Amino acid sequence: MKKITKVAGVDEVGRGCLAGPVFSAAVILNKNISIKNIKDSKKIPFKKRLLISDYIKKNSIYAVGMASVDEINKINILNASLLSMQRALYKLKFKPIVAYIDGIHAPKNLNIKCKTFIKGDEKIPCISAASIIAKVTRDLFMIKISKKYPKYDWHKNFGYGTKKHLFNLKKYGATVHHRKKFKPVHNILFRQTRETQ
Repeated sequence: MKKITKVAGVDEVGRGCLAGPVFSAAVILNKNISIKNIKDSKKIPFKKRLLISDYIKKNSIYAVGMASVDEINKINILNASLLSMQRALYKLKFKPIVAYIDGIHAPKNLNIKCKTFIKGDEKIPCISAASIIAKVTRDLFMIKISKKYPKYDWHKNFGYGTKKHLFNLKKYGATVHHRKKFKPVHNILFRQTRETQ
């Protein structure tokens, strides 16, 4: 039987992207889990991140929450990120006593005590674990939808505003997966609208 702690680490991934949902993970780690140099998911190579994510899933209690592009457009990215965190925590099979949240904002209306930590994904293992699972889940989602929209290179940039992504956004326009209220997307759509008038 897994020896679990009563602390859940929570982190989100995808706040700064121009396309795709925002994902969060909540992780209650097995006390005996052994991950060397566990750290911020963005600093781990993709293939290694997949292996670590699988290991964490097998040795922890975890859940993933997501907020859609429509929700991001309606309630803004900060509130959508907090909503995805809330959904991840609600989906956990066991209720933690406290949730350690990466950053300075915590979801509200929870029956769980929350503590926030700046750069928590680099300092606290359960938050780092949540960061890795959230990152892998979101990356695999973006790779999947990239097959339908190959021009935007989402299988490589995962929705972030790279030069190729922005170039093809200008050339081909926005998809249903683009966050139309994000400034780069909004500006391109605004210019295209003016040019067609």
